[in-house]
This record gives sequence, C-alpha cells and structure tokens, in this order.
Amino acid sequence: MRWDNLTRDDTSATPALFAADAVTTRTFDTPEFRGITFHEIRARSIINRVPGASRMPFEWTVNPYRGCTHACVYCFARKTHSYLDLDTGIGFDSQIVVKTNAPELLRRELASRRWAGEHIAMGTNVDCYQRAEGRYQLMPGILTALMERANPFSILTKGTLILRDLELLRRASRVTDIGVSVSVGFTDGELWRTVEPGTPSPERRLDVVRTLSSHGIPCGVLMAPVIPFLGDSPEQLRATVRAIAQAGATSVTPLVLHLRPGAREWFTTWLTHHHPRLLRRYDALYEGGSYAPKWYQRRITGMVHDFAAEYGIGPYTAGTHRNVPEEPEEPEEPDARADSPPAPAQLSLL
Repeated sequence: MRWDNLTRDDTSATPALFAADAVTTRTFDTPEFRGITFHEIRARSIINRVPGASRMPFEWTVNPYRGCTHACVYCFARKTHSYLDLDTGIGFDSQIVVKTNAPELLRRELASRRWAGEHIAMGTNVDCYQRAEGRYQLMPGILTALMERANPFSILTKGTLILRDLELLRRASRVTDIGVSVSVGFTDGELWRTVEPGTPSPERRLDVVRTLSSHGIPCGVLMAPVIPFLGDSPEQLRATVRAIAQAGATSVTPLVLHLRPGAREWFTTWLTHHHPRLLRRYDALYEGGSYAPKWYQRRITGMVHDFAAEYGIGPYTAGTHRNVPEEPEEPEEPDARADSPPAPAQLSLL
C-alpha cells in the first residue's frame, strides 16, 4: 500500500493532507470487524467544497471516513480509493480511512471568521453511519459542533446507527435546519443480500424512517439505486414506494443506478457472477457513459411519482434539502479551513 496521494512533503506544491507519520493502522478481532483494516489519520481539513462542475444540490460536505464496509457493489465512491493508491474493489470494502480528529477539526473550521454558516451535507460520499462509526463514534462530536454553531446540515444514510444520535438530532433541529434521508432503493431481500451485503436490511432502514418520524424528525427516502432489469419492474417499484409510504417518509426521490469508472468495473464483475444473462443489456443501456439514458430515467421517475401520489407522499420539492450522492471526492486540500476558510457561497438546489 502507498500513501503518496495522502502524505506529501510540506515543500510540495500541494499541501499535505496529514503528516507522513500520522497514520496508525489497526485491525480488530471481533466478528463485525473481521477482515477490516482501519487506517487512523489526523486530517488537516474536514469541510470539503464540492467541485464547481458538480450537479449536486449542495456545496459543502463533511466526510469522516473513506471506504465503506457497506460493500455495495454499485457504490460510485469506489473511485476515491484509487486516489489513495488503494484497491477500488475489496479494498474499498475493507480498507477504511478514519479521520479521528474530525470533530475537533470541524469545530475549529466552523469558528473561522470567514465561514458563513453554509449548509453541510454528510453521508453523500460514503456513509457516516457505517459499522466503523460504532467503534470510532465521530458523529456525536460532529453533530455537537454543528449544533453549537447552529449550522444547517443534512445526513444521508443506510445505517441504523443514526438512531443512537436521535437526541442530538432533536436538539439540533431546535436551533438550525436539518435534513435526514435514508437510502432504500428496493425491498427485494434476495437482491439486497447480494448487492448491498454489508448494510442493514431495507426493512430495518425503513424502521429508522419510522422511528425518526415518530420522534418529530421528518425523514425522506432516496430511492436509490433503482437497478435496471433487477429492481425496476412496476410491481417492484410499487412495492417499494408502498413500504416507504407506510414507514412515514415525508418524500421519495428515485435515482437510477449510475456506473462511474471504478464502480462500473466492480459492478460488472458482480453482474458476471450473479446475472451473466444481463451483461449485453447493461452494455446497451450504459453505452452512452455512466448514466442510463434520459428516456429510461424519465420512465422510472414517472412511475415512482405516480405510485407516491397513490400512497399519499410526494417527491422532493424545492425549498427542502435533497440528499443526493456527490461526485467522487478527490483528496481534500486544506484551502478552506481554520487559517484560510472558504469564502461564502450560495447553496444551490436541483
């Protein structure tokens, strides 16, 4: 393993992300972490600016982890491991970078005179409530720092661990705008076990929606990804929307599977093993690039919106924070932090 993209000499043209001697590698011989390696670092920046060309409806993110034990075979963030010279397949699932100083660093950056209190999105690159959070417990400190500054934020997760921080979320909602979304692309149990093997089941995620809603925290569902030919039939879409509505979600927003470099290769390997008959159909559907064609996206969106109306919930609407996965995060540069924080920027919504 090489860390050349993470640690650089201080004389380099690009500032180091952390000191070369600041990496501690650990493994834990417990069932939930067996086979997982954690690389603990002390990051030099934590608030990241989304690239200007991005289509995302937010401009700033906080990501306390890199890599994800959810092991979703389609995860677009897999390419981020290649920036660190780490494997984008099994390595992405099992080599987890932990920014152990994330809460204290965030507190410092939020206190900067040049930070104007813009909305911060979390969980849009890798899940901030993946299994590693159960051990490192970074999110309580992060939420507390945001709450102390009344800084608006949103969270997107597949993890049930967010319920551990329920009281913090309730307290934060009293002083600032918060948004919580849970990702549930389908309710098919067999599909879940193979395509999202490290995640809580869709039913448990919908229990999160139900619990948050019952405690006064509105929760939307990002219906993502809708997987072509495996989870996109009208019957499957209807069943998923019905379950989402019954869980008390405030909205449902569909997002069709996209296959960017890094994720595409790993997903194709999975497809070859589990559904080889679909390889040609995927080649045809995604021959134009990383995204399914517009006609297909419009068809899926139309059906989901029709079913949502039938069950009494709506799609995302302007004026609320929409949690959509961000573009793959490249190594952060500390240009927007404590000593030289970012200039104010207007949050844009899709």
